[in-house]
Amino acid sequence: MPRICLYPKDVATLTGRSYDSAKRLVRRARQAAGKPAGALVTVQDFCRLTGLDAAEVSAAINHRSA
Repeated sequence: MPRICLYPKDVATLTGRSYDSAKRLVRRARQAAGKPAGALVTVQDFCRLTGLDAAEVSAAINHRSA
């Protein structure tokens, strides 16, 4: 089953940012989606904030070609 949630480690790998910078980006995506602290961030939430293609991000975290 494909993953739909993103974690800071995934964001760091996808963007090439440091882990701490990725945590901040995940936090911003959570806040932009109006979710409470500790709620999971989906690929869709992250892509709305960053403008990245959701299919490409999903393929990357699930180790598939887009």
